[in-house]
Amino acid sequence: MRVAFLEDEPDVAATVCRWLREAGYQVESFSSGVECARAVESRRFDVCLLDWMVPDLSGLEVLARLQIKLRHAMPPVVFSTGRDSEEDVVGVLTAGADDYLVKPLSRPMLLARLQAVTRRQKGVAGASLRQDFGRLTVDHGRRQLALDGRLIALTERETDLALYLFQNIGRALSRERLIQVVWSLMPDINTRTVDVHVSNLRRKLELTPESGWRLVSIYGHGYRLERERNSS
Repeated sequence: MRVAFLEDEPDVAATVCRWLREAGYQVESFSSGVECARAVESRRFDVCLLDWMVPDLSGLEVLARLQIKLRHAMPPVVFSTGRDSEEDVVGVLTAGADDYLVKPLSRPMLLARLQAVTRRQKGVAGASLRQDFGRLTVDHGRRQLALDGRLIALTERETDLALYLFQNIGRALSRERLIQVVWSLMPDINTRTVDVHVSNLRRKLELTPESGWRLVSIYGHGYRLERERNSS
């Protein structure tokens, strides 16, 4: 069984890798969230063990990116972090994680949780998450968006951006975060790239007040996708 393990503390990474290998797991360890996300997108893993606080791309942002790319083939995700408040736990589970471990990790607890999430995953096909908004339909599993029943032709990046926006309706998303999650790049490139893609989505998906949507530009920050209050 293959594990993708994201952890930026070398001592913790070495210890956990030893535990997992002794238990018969094959482990690939990453200190970079970007590299972890790219690996899971391109190679098959049975489970992901993600640290929350990683400098380049946090565990939550890795989770969000994998949900965009691998919705129909998403491996189970377990978080390991020092954040232990009820709000943090609820937030991670609501975001789509399968389980949550608080540091310092316990070897028996870690192995038991990994066995539990992989056991639940066996034989279960990833469900296609479909959102229906009247004229507009968003199918995350098939990575398709339709307007009035007609599939909209989008580029791969436009599709990634649209799916992420519809996963985060009502939330303010910075250009830097959009670049990290959608483009898997550090936020040091020209953010005009995001603006161009947003403009394309507004036009292609008719994200206008007349259609019940607002894709709001937040000055100096980023964007927020909103539904008009009188939209059904």
